[in-house]
Amino acid sequence: MKAVLVLNAGSSSLKFALFAAEPQLADTPALSGQVEGIGATPELTARDASGERFQEPVTTAGGQTEQHRDSLTHLFRWLTAHNPDLEIVAAGHRVVHGGERYSAPVRLTEAVLQELDHFVPLAPLHQPHNLRAVRAVAALLPEIPQVGCFDTAFHRTQPPLAQAFALPRALSAEGVKRYGFHGLSYDYVARSLPGVIGERAHGAVVIAHLGNGSSMCALRDGKSVATTMGFTAVEGLVMGTRSGSLDPGVLLYLMDQKGMDAKALTRLVYKESGLLGVSGISQDMRTLLASAAPEAREAVDLYCYRIARELGSLAAAAGGLDALVFTGGIGEHAAPVREKVAELSAWLGVKIDPAANAAHTTRIDSADSKVAVAVMPTNEEGMIARYTVELLGG
Repeated sequence: MKAVLVLNAGSSSLKFALFAAEPQLADTPALSGQVEGIGATPELTARDASGERFQEPVTTAGGQTEQHRDSLTHLFRWLTAHNPDLEIVAAGHRVVHGGERYSAPVRLTEAVLQELDHFVPLAPLHQPHNLRAVRAVAALLPEIPQVGCFDTAFHRTQPPLAQAFALPRALSAEGVKRYGFHGLSYDYVARSLPGVIGERAHGAVVIAHLGNGSSMCALRDGKSVATTMGFTAVEGLVMGTRSGSLDPGVLLYLMDQKGMDAKALTRLVYKESGLLGVSGISQDMRTLLASAAPEAREAVDLYCYRIARELGSLAAAAGGLDALVFTGGIGEHAAPVREKVAELSAWLGVKIDPAANAAHTTRIDSADSKVAVAVMPTNEEGMIARYTVELLGG
């Protein structure tokens, strides 16, 4: 089987999906899963197209860098053992940050990787691990082409004003501006949306990608015009452990009055805030929705409030609101979150059908809603596979 391997490498995990490439690229992966626990006790879990599940430990030695390499080696051996006739013809990677330079997928060479290294300070929790996986594949399978697909690329259609901070021009010229993220997810949903809501998909649309990392994007004619994440993936909505938008004065106060340095502030806004910080219970929306604790309710309410508030802002940027789309783990599965957001957004003409919402159907807007409301799964891995094949000419 000739196949395209899709990789999404994080600090402690390596997600993968294997898409058959002949006679044409498959819509769903033949195998998908992840290696979790990198840096501690790595373990491979996977599922094939029939739903059969697999689980086994990964033997590694050395530090985190070596464990990433060992995990990839184990993965390749496992894939070959599971598919004796497997021939990986290309690898597609999620790369979080492409800066201003990369507005489309690109074939990855060492020269390109060196350029992408410069963006590590813009995405320190993601970019180093994305690039480490590319270099590991190059060492293990040097003959196969690799393609980088950027989370920031989809947002390069935004007008200059939407990308600007009110900072001195010299800083803006150096690249301190709004980039936006989750672009692979938004692109997939935008391409699929006409089949769900028809012509409204070409109007003013807001997509809410809600998960452990959450953001929203305003589209006009299927193109990004504004988004909630900015220079980094910590701005915007409340997230699992990320604070979302924060008055810079808070950070200055913590530096001056609490003696916190850059490392401590990074830990605070990326790892200790968000749903976890507000609730003091969990970053997992499922746990919070099941809890009777008032702190859990407050965390959920704040999460929904921020979504509804950003929806109004994004509707202004898009010039109206023809459709609202929920995607991501929370967006697809947390009916109470969708219900609360719709309640807070009724002034925009959003009205959902309670039964349809509880059943997680694709269309959940009520018959008298002025806004189409949809629940759609995203498929970032499928988008990467498609980009890879398109770039390499099939």
